[in-house]
Amino acid sequence: MFVATGDVQEYEPSATQRSQLCYHFEFFEILIATQNFDDSLIIGSGGFGKVYKGNVNDGSSLVVAAIKRLDAMSNQGASEFWAEIEMLSMLRHCNLVSLIGYCNYEKEKILVYEYMPNGTLDDHLHKLCSPLSWLKRLNICIGAGRGLHYLHTGTGIESGVIHRDFKSSNILLHESWAAKISDFGLSKIGPTNQPSTYINTNVKGSFGYFDPNYFSTGKLTRKSDVYAFGIVMLELLCQKRAVDRNLEEGLVTWVQDSIKEGNLKHIIDSDIKGEISPKCLKEFVRIAERCLHSSPKHRPTMAEVMFSLESVLALQVKFNISLQSADKTIFGRMVNLFTFSSNRESSGDSKLSSNSKGNNMILETKEVPADFQSPVPSVKEFRFDDLEKATRMFSLDLLLGEGGFGKVFLGWVDQNTLAPSKEGVGIAVAVKRLNKESAQGHSEWLTEVSCLGHLAHPNIIRLLGYCEDELENLLVYEYMPNKSFDHFLFKDTTERLSWGTRLSIMIGVARGLAYLHSTNLISRGLKADDILLDKDYNAKLGDFGLVKYGPETGETHVTTRVMGTYGYAAPEYISTGHLYTKSDIYSFGVVLLETISGQKAFDQRRPTEQQNLVNWATQIKSSKRKLQKLMDPRLEHDYPLEGASKCFALALRCIAAKLKDRPSSEEVLNNLEHVYVKHK
Repeated sequence: MFVATGDVQEYEPSATQRSQLCYHFEFFEILIATQNFDDSLIIGSGGFGKVYKGNVNDGSSLVVAAIKRLDAMSNQGASEFWAEIEMLSMLRHCNLVSLIGYCNYEKEKILVYEYMPNGTLDDHLHKLCSPLSWLKRLNICIGAGRGLHYLHTGTGIESGVIHRDFKSSNILLHESWAAKISDFGLSKIGPTNQPSTYINTNVKGSFGYFDPNYFSTGKLTRKSDVYAFGIVMLELLCQKRAVDRNLEEGLVTWVQDSIKEGNLKHIIDSDIKGEISPKCLKEFVRIAERCLHSSPKHRPTMAEVMFSLESVLALQVKFNISLQSADKTIFGRMVNLFTFSSNRESSGDSKLSSNSKGNNMILETKEVPADFQSPVPSVKEFRFDDLEKATRMFSLDLLLGEGGFGKVFLGWVDQNTLAPSKEGVGIAVAVKRLNKESAQGHSEWLTEVSCLGHLAHPNIIRLLGYCEDELENLLVYEYMPNKSFDHFLFKDTTERLSWGTRLSIMIGVARGLAYLHSTNLISRGLKADDILLDKDYNAKLGDFGLVKYGPETGETHVTTRVMGTYGYAAPEYISTGHLYTKSDIYSFGVVLLETISGQKAFDQRRPTEQQNLVNWATQIKSSKRKLQKLMDPRLEHDYPLEGASKCFALALRCIAAKLKDRPSSEEVLNNLEHVYVKHK
């Protein structure tokens, strides 16, 4: 339990609580795993003690682990030991190191973690001097930042966590170079809703990373972690230690002086000078400067830091593309950014964040398979002035809609050449223009172009072309005259969709989703307004800006920043950042519930117990009587109750809390087709 002493919260677990925290190892198991703490198995040491590599049985299988043994002479002790266990048992995120278990035997206090084969960031920057590319460093920075952002605001507990000892030696690197934050012995619980609220506590941490304000006042806030994050940013850029003997006044002062003197290039590690985009460098340093502001209230939150760093990464990716041969089309330039597996087999190496190029939140570089197929040749690179002509200068009376990406306009092009034509002549197209103020940006545009350029399926929207012109990014699609599915489900329209049409639409969605999963793609953004309808109400999946390349099925996962729409995102995705194909199935289940009920996933105008559609449906369960109250009244009872019950049961399986309880996309498709045949 937590015992508050003044404003400080200390942890004192009871015997019962200790057994519930995580796996409890017997001391003899630790001795066997470490060969009696053989020095040849030491992989590191720190303030807590030595760390050994060993094989342990976590209760279900034999795994490689990092075994940290408290040194009797260490200035850390029981409080830090139990704080570490409590924190890591409570927190789960792809950018936090996982705690397997612990051992508490007489004076021995031992922690057992997942093994991170690439050691610490500090090792590679300052000891091994590894040749880390700038893009890899940027990905490591973003991964660590995601972990810190999760601690501050996304833990799912009443109070967030202040790490208090964030530094490069506490950033562990997976074999894929994904960054994971470790060492929570000094962490503190702090309010999440008031960034400026502080905890009075004894000052602890590491020199070089201390927030000067915290050091002088003892007032600990989340902004103290932000300051330490700024230091790590400088280490990544300069490859100099936070406390460098060659820098008399310290790393921060040296960098600040260099900036004032207009000598920014002087601080960059010579190994990466030729790799950094000038814009990227300027923005990266600006973020670091804000993190290192002397006044905590003027520092950004980690949410703001992550948003800015993701923009920096997009700038760098765009810069890398521009360096490649000018005579290549954009698809040729993107081969190293987005590739498809040469077969359907999925492994841990196919994860976005688990390949040799690191934890890229946009798209990972991956070796191109030998049988890689060239992009669909019909995809055209449009000129911006041609799209202006096709849309009458993006006339507002041709506006079809607007979303997170930007506005979508109706345009007209020649059916054969796709050259701009007059209104009503040729074929209609939908032109999506990126809003420069949009939360989405170049990275999503790039994802959508690269993804749709390789997909060909009747239930996937067809991309006709794209345009990249200075600050303009546009996409050109086939025109879908019946707009999107949500228009008929939720908006005022005189035309109602019959049960048979709704069922047919969802079968089309299931077919499109099964196709995506067969190519190892995860939608991550499935919702009713992304289901587009042609003139015959055939469904086509649209909006591929958030799509990710990942595992086909099963227990492996990709790790990524959480994006999507409230009400549709799977619970494991929101809480951990882990993304599975079954996360798409959850979203499909929500849309299927909307199809049945004609109700939005979340609507505050409904009675309290019905505002969340998933919760409402879960309460109904298998009661046919209650189901009839949920059914869309616009159907006027014109549907087979047995078919509706089977669809509802399928939806409940799709939104199951546990991944293993959700069906695959192929199973969903087979079930819906069976219901449809019975209906006909």
